Amino acid sequence: MKSIEITGKTIDDAVEAALAQLETTRDKVKVDILDEGNKGLFGFIGNKEAKVRVTITEVSVEEQIEGFVSEIIEKMGVEATATVAYSDEFGRYQIDIRGENVSALIGHRGEALDALQYIISLAVNKNREDYLKLSVDVEGYRARREETLKRLAEKNAARALKIRRNVSFDPMNPYERRIIHEALQGRDNISTYSTGVEPNRRVVIAYKPKSIEE
Repeated sequence: MKSIEITGKTIDDAVEAALAQLETTRDKVKVDILDEGNKGLFGFIGNKEAKVRVTITEVSVEEQIEGFVSEIIEKMGVEATATVAYSDEFGRYQIDIRGENVSALIGHRGEALDALQYIISLAVNKNREDYLKLSVDVEGYRARREETLKRLAEKNAARALKIRRNVSFDPMNPYERRIIHEALQGRDNISTYSTGVEPNRRVVIAYKPKSIEE
């Protein structure tokens, strides 16, 4: 548990300063009075400040996740920081990792990043009754990769229509396959499906000729 010792003119002043430093509230901490202090002679000569130890006893989910991720990053020898925020739009906790030389956290086509996300998810949800969904990104890699996949989807869709034959992608993870499927959903003359067994499962763009009635 995170704890700090701090002084103030009064016990209340010291506690308030500690809460501000810890960025938390009074109901989430334990306060130990180390020294009550005194006002000294005539109220100011020989004043002694109060001293308290304030310990966080209730940690938010975001703080728990951030602490675990920071520990993993440190053990990997990567200098980076992690921030965690809950997204109401996506219904999950989004973990953003930023730092120098973080390519080791991404790996080839995001393989290391996917593995990192899986490990964090297992750890965060251990012994929990409510499953927490989360996503991990490093230096905006996923957003850049998503744009690349969308462009690749458009390119291969155009190729399928031109040659009037099915076009296959290289093997992808479920997250990337979903991006391809969604990018080409509802298109005329083509459809998409996945084939193969993990980790070699891939997306296929299937050419659909127009019917005579059309």
